[in-house]
Amino acid sequence: MPNAAISASRPWLWSLLGIGICIHLLFSFTIGFSVDEAHYALYARHLDWSYFDHPPLVGWIQWPLVVIHAKEGVIRLIPGVLWIFSALLAYRIANRLTQLNPLLNEGELAGICTLALILLAPMLHILAVGLLPDTLLSTISLGILYLAVLAIQHGFLSTKQWIFLGVLLGLAGLSKYTAVFILPALLLVFYVTGRFRFLKEVGFYFAGAIALLLIAPVLYWNWQHDWLSFRYQIAHGTGGEWAIRRVAAFLGIQILCFGFLPLLGLWAYFKYRLFSSTKNNIALLCFFLVPFFIFTSLSGGGSLPHWTSPAWYCLAPFAGVGLAQLMKQGRTLLMNWFIALQGLICIVGFGLVFAGGEQLSGAAKSNPIADLYGWEKAAEHANKLVNKNQVAGIAVQNWTLGSRIAWYANPTPVFVLDQRQDQFDFWFGDLPQGANAIVITWSMMTFQLPIGPNGFQDCQPLDRFFVERFGNRISEFKFSVCHTWSGKSAARSN
Repeated sequence: MPNAAISASRPWLWSLLGIGICIHLLFSFTIGFSVDEAHYALYARHLDWSYFDHPPLVGWIQWPLVVIHAKEGVIRLIPGVLWIFSALLAYRIANRLTQLNPLLNEGELAGICTLALILLAPMLHILAVGLLPDTLLSTISLGILYLAVLAIQHGFLSTKQWIFLGVLLGLAGLSKYTAVFILPALLLVFYVTGRFRFLKEVGFYFAGAIALLLIAPVLYWNWQHDWLSFRYQIAHGTGGEWAIRRVAAFLGIQILCFGFLPLLGLWAYFKYRLFSSTKNNIALLCFFLVPFFIFTSLSGGGSLPHWTSPAWYCLAPFAGVGLAQLMKQGRTLLMNWFIALQGLICIVGFGLVFAGGEQLSGAAKSNPIADLYGWEKAAEHANKLVNKNQVAGIAVQNWTLGSRIAWYANPTPVFVLDQRQDQFDFWFGDLPQGANAIVITWSMMTFQLPIGPNGFQDCQPLDRFFVERFGNRISEFKFSVCHTWSGKSAARSN
């Protein structure tokens, strides 16, 4: 690409990054922790080798800020920085992909289109504000994809690159168990670069040894706890009874979260054969295809939409190359419509989150955005009631109600009363039999108060308050003091 064109595209690069950073900073410092953010921040507060439901990196990386009692907005700088790294890595990969085909000279434009894809994907903004294991795995996956592209481009990896690959694989294993889906794509890349020649490379074994060493804490913790995490993840991944309607819903939500634009770019990538080797191209695309199709097949039993985020990040450079070719040929009508649609979805989504969503109604879960507001105030009020009533702690009937309360009510113990095993059993244990507690209920996830032979002897309502956003009531918390716990309750939903 001519130097003048490169210079002209640089402002677009920094403008796109700047827009994303401003969006993330706005929400980082204006809304409280989500359920998952608080849960993983509690990892940092209760530092361990690993955890019941995930590997430890998401907690370890926050520990320096949590230990100095940094505010939520400061802690959220971590996912914000990771988003920047991910965007720049995807930009560099798009440039590299154009170098694999001598007929392409639109590397800079492909990089800019890749950044636009990332900026217009609503789900990626969620991961840029809230630190989840998928936030970490997205950046790491792109790093591994970048090395895979280098292996395709040069036919080998240097010793330094093998070592770096081992570090990235180890960090991926410390981030999330689904990092294992990266391995088939990576091995396929090695195979197409020279069949089984990689097995003769000393660096290959260095990389494997480094990765195993880094994930040793996870193996050690699970060995201590009868491989609890692996058993939980296998059961969690298979979900409930398989249903085709869940697959259809999952695919629809994927389009809403990531947009049609990446699919248009991928279509153009294949239509114009923007690659020099079919087998190399398929191997690299497996960084998207393998995890996406695995999660889609699992969605019949239940999958969460953000699980595919690392895969979509890995697709973005390929789609960016395709969109750049469409722009070069002037075929931008459909592309412009998709840009406008995804931009509108982002703007509406950002507006709803900032406004707090719809007003509280009689229907439970009618406003999922209400989940982001009111928890700090609820925890502070519960703490006052604990001290006033001299009870053992705070009790909730599901861990998703407990994570924010436990984060904001620290150091008061928070007990989850259902019979399902979770991380709270490790942090706070069970509510002692015969104990009293302040029980919190929330309008978006309502449970009957646990009174009876398998619960408390009695519960007395103490207080309630509405959470308001710009004058609209969006949710309600209720507080009760409950006496003489039997230790046998199972949560009963309303």
